[in-house]
Amino acid sequence: MSDIIAKLEKAKLLGRGGAAFPTHLKWQMVKDQKAETKYIVANGSEGEPATAKDAYIVEHYPELLIEGLSIALTTIDHSSAFIFLRRDYFKKYKTKLEKLIADLPIKVVAEKGGYLSGEETMVCQEIENGLLRPRHKPPFPGQAGIFGYPTLINNIETFYYVAQIAQGKYNNEKMYTISGDTKNPGVYELPTELSIKEILKQTNNYPTTDFFVQVGGGASGEILLAEELDKNAEGSGAIIVYDKKKTDPYILMDSWIKFFMAQNCDKCTPCREGTYRLAQMIKDKTIDKAIFDDLLFVLENTSFCALGKMVVTPFRSLADKILKL
Repeated sequence: MSDIIAKLEKAKLLGRGGAAFPTHLKWQMVKDQKAETKYIVANGSEGEPATAKDAYIVEHYPELLIEGLSIALTTIDHSSAFIFLRRDYFKKYKTKLEKLIADLPIKVVAEKGGYLSGEETMVCQEIENGLLRPRHKPPFPGQAGIFGYPTLINNIETFYYVAQIAQGKYNNEKMYTISGDTKNPGVYELPTELSIKEILKQTNNYPTTDFFVQVGGGASGEILLAEELDKNAEGSGAIIVYDKKKTDPYILMDSWIKFFMAQNCDKCTPCREGTYRLAQMIKDKTIDKAIFDDLLFVLENTSFCALGKMVVTPFRSLADKILKL
């Protein structure tokens, strides 16, 4: 497997956890580090609402996940691995995965926190039994991750496609989770170049009523109108369909803000206080646009980690396109 990194580069495989970082660059970084110990993590925290692709892979293609990890272990010297799973996934799939792992140096572990557990520095903290709070970057996990050693962290879906690339069977596809006001919700594996409109039509999920969608990552995804669906479904590939007549935007925003308030770590003031202020506005249904814009600006530019920054996208896009603020 000495040429696998070149194959990953040629395939242009991007990470499937949401950030879409080139996979070959991550692997090369960790491979190049001089260290007596290195770690590899298949991240299956999958805490985004309306995202189920990693569970789908573990349910239907666990052998490809293990093969992808095995390839990483062969490629990266002095390494051992973890499969880091959401707690309900851990309970459901631990035994199944351990049978496939056999004597490989791979351990199946459960997350301790919630949504924020999927953030890569939080993965390191949890495996170390450290504080359930993200770390400052740099250094990045590829340089100093678990116990300070170089650590490769990729999404479960990424390792699934690593195995396909090694077998010469990769067809430039990705997993899409479709949910909401639609006929055929579920997880679909389709080409990455398809537009959102094409994905909905090919899966017989394109609505016949007036609708909008949320795309990119569950609660943190961007709101798009029906006429804006000629772009790709980026991020984690979640597509949520909303019937305009059935959807109260304030109830929808309330569900988002309750999620973000429950899942933030309370470490930084912008995220802790900013989400609280947004929650009060939404509860009262009195959004002052100037204050609203200021809150989003502060969240986007001063939050310690990605959670606070990601709050901005759904609220800003819904306010602009649905509430017309």
